[in-house]
This record gives sequence, structure tokens and C-alpha cells, in this order.
Amino acid sequence: MTIATASVIEDLAPGGVLRASINLGNPVLAHGTGREPGGVTVDIAREVAARLGVPVELLCFDAARKSYEAMATGRADLCFLAVEPAREADVAFTAPYVVIEGVYAVPRDSTIAAPADVDRPGVRVGVKRGSAYDLFLSRTLRHATVVPGDEGVEVFLAQELEVAAGIRQPMTAFVADRPGIRLVDERFMEIRQAVGTTRTRRPETVRFLREVVEELKAGGFVAEALRAAGQSATLVAPPA
Repeated sequence: MTIATASVIEDLAPGGVLRASINLGNPVLAHGTGREPGGVTVDIAREVAARLGVPVELLCFDAARKSYEAMATGRADLCFLAVEPAREADVAFTAPYVVIEGVYAVPRDSTIAAPADVDRPGVRVGVKRGSAYDLFLSRTLRHATVVPGDEGVEVFLAQELEVAAGIRQPMTAFVADRPGIRLVDERFMEIRQAVGTTRTRRPETVRFLREVVEELKAGGFVAEALRAAGQSATLVAPPA
């Protein structure tokens, strides 16, 4: 089992407490409240802190962009975010611990049948501002228009957009209660969720985090944490 050296402890938790940024806006990864959060990211944060031999402080947010900002501004030592080029300038990521899917929802009578049908003039796509799929679609769509909001499905409904984008699990729940809306089953992206820290950390510290994540995947820790949170263990990312 990978144990942190004194230099890694000093580098990753310089205040004697590991401050971990948790995104409660992604129900696959975290749930509960700021006072009582749970989920795979919370479990990993606690395990990393245990290996450092320090307490953990969980900083909870309702959106990935806020979790990222906490890391970028120095309020957090550890984050749990999807790997995206826009974030990699500031964040040193491990390999993914979980891979989830981004999918579209459309009105039932829409002619859109596959992700390739979305990138057309006149198509507007509702997204959660600052999410991994917002960043991905904003840099890859050439003809469709990305419309960010507090929640992609909310802006989709409020503005009667052609498409909503989101994570498969909550999107499946979203369409289940709405007979006029259907899911486009084929994914438009894989969302690689990883542990990250600031790029100002020492290479030894980043290597420690990467080794811990691989151990937690291989040893069944991540799978068990997912099951305990009511999520599928099939979401565990393959070995790096």
C-alpha cells in the first residue's frame, strides 16, 4: 500500500488538513449535503487523508465549475473533476477512477436520432455551465449552439431548446417522468473523472496520488464505494 512520505504530506496538506473539493452536483460521484456528504469522491478523499495521516475537510459545491474554482484559487488541495484540456493548465490529474457517459435528451418528435445529428445550424444544446460536457461541446460543436445554465435540463425546458446534454444516470431519470422527451441512447462523450491537485505540487506528490488511485481501483475500493452509494461498479475506470 502506498504511504505518503513526510515531504508529500507537507506538500499536499501544508496546513495539516487535507482540503478536498467535492461536487455535489454530480449524483454519480457525490450525494447528500455539505454537512453530511457521501459517495465515491468523499470516500476517496477520506482514504487519501488517512494515508497522509491528517484530517480531511470536505468543501462541498453544487457545480463542477465551483469545485474547480476552489482548486484554482488555492482553497482546496484536492479535487474530483473530469479531465478536460481547459482544466489541465491548472490541475495535475491522476488517471480516471470512474468513467461516465454524456448523453442527449430531445423532444420525442425530434429528428435527432444519434449524436452526429446534433451539430447542425439552428440546434441549441442546453448544458450545465462549466461542466465537463459544457467544456467538451463548446470546443467540439461547429454548427450547433451551446446554451449554458444552472442546469442543462432546466434551460432546455425553459427556453424550449432542441437538445439537453447531461450525464446518463440523471438524464435517464429526467426523461422517465416526461413522456414528451426521450433519450438519445448513444453517448456523445466519455467523461473521465479523476483526482487532481494543483500543478504547483511536486512531482512526487502527483505520483503519490496516481499510485493511490490505481491501488483503489485494483483493490476494489472504488467499486465498493460506488455500490455503497447505489451506483454501478461497472463505472470503475480500467487500469492506467
